[in-house]
Amino acid sequence: MTSLLITGIGELTTNDPDVGADALGTLHDAAVVIDDGRVAWIGPATSAPAADSVRDVDGAAVIPGFVDSHSHTVFAGDRAAEFAARMTGTPYAAGGIRTTVAATRAATDGELRARLRSLRAESRAQGTTTQEVKTGYGLDVETETRLARIAAEVTSEVTFLGAHVVPAEYAEDRAAYVALVAGAMLAAVRPFARWIDVFCERGAFDPDESRTVLQAGIAVGLLPRVHGNQLGEGAGVQLAVEVGAASVDHCTYLSDSDVDALSGSDTVATLLPGVEFSTKHPYPSARRLLDAGVVVALASDCNPGTSFTTSMPLMVALAVREMGMSPDEAVWAATAGGARALHRDDVGVLRVGARGDLAVLNAPSRIHLAYRPGVPLVSEVIGG
Repeated sequence: MTSLLITGIGELTTNDPDVGADALGTLHDAAVVIDDGRVAWIGPATSAPAADSVRDVDGAAVIPGFVDSHSHTVFAGDRAAEFAARMTGTPYAAGGIRTTVAATRAATDGELRARLRSLRAESRAQGTTTQEVKTGYGLDVETETRLARIAAEVTSEVTFLGAHVVPAEYAEDRAAYVALVAGAMLAAVRPFARWIDVFCERGAFDPDESRTVLQAGIAVGLLPRVHGNQLGEGAGVQLAVEVGAASVDHCTYLSDSDVDALSGSDTVATLLPGVEFSTKHPYPSARRLLDAGVVVALASDCNPGTSFTTSMPLMVALAVREMGMSPDEAVWAATAGGARALHRDDVGVLRVGARGDLAVLNAPSRIHLAYRPGVPLVSEVIGG
């Protein structure tokens, strides 16, 4: 085991409010020591202890690695034609998922693994060091289990999403499919998953069906999360709060009672601006949620249909430009906020004992993540 001193940090974002003078725990002219994958020391560069090796970043900004708490990166196939159709006026509908299901069922483990690892490498190169990966493109026992097993090869944050949409073969017997998801499918996937999710939305699953699936997962030790309020106001947010979900994701259309419910709960509102970019739906107001005291996370929702991007820097830029967030709020939401959505306190933050996961920016400040959209600012990633 060797220790690494990262020094010459012009602006260090720790997300530890006990450090520095602001909410993001900012230090200037700072250094970090990482030993055995964990932060061992943090403070002024002039006071840094010796380490086995030294990396001088020459005034660059350093942030905690991004925590992408919502992605669908184990799948096969392509839906570029669907995207092109949307850009010329065809509205998005949840049923497009079935196109990916057909391709995924037909793919080999090797093909699925190669796509997943390629996307994981792509996201890491852009600063993502922790990533949640969902199933949901198999929708049968065999394929959902394959997806969970392959996802578990790259992350401990695997989510079972058998309740993504009802597959074509169960179109006339929804109850039978819900029973399958909550029974045999859940039992098969359980050894590989930490989370259970459901798409509580028109065109997907109604509140009673969603509750049945979530409660079955909770009963066998999985933690709940919810896709909700993406296509219109609905029951997703209220259901997420009811079952104590770690997060409710999308939150594009919210009533005042939804915002009130979130503000009085521990459920994180995870916003996915890549989806609005790709579907032309209106962006949700992060400002409305933040002003109500709701914890907000940002995630990529990388998937082949509605947000085929792994770029968390793009999510930061869109959140600032389109959703009313300040650059600091967006960076926090993409790091510490994502960690909250995964019930993690060892990532998304740089403090002694936390994972030594960080991104070095080719920029003097984290503000450049929004200020220079589309530019590959992450010059180095450590950890993850």
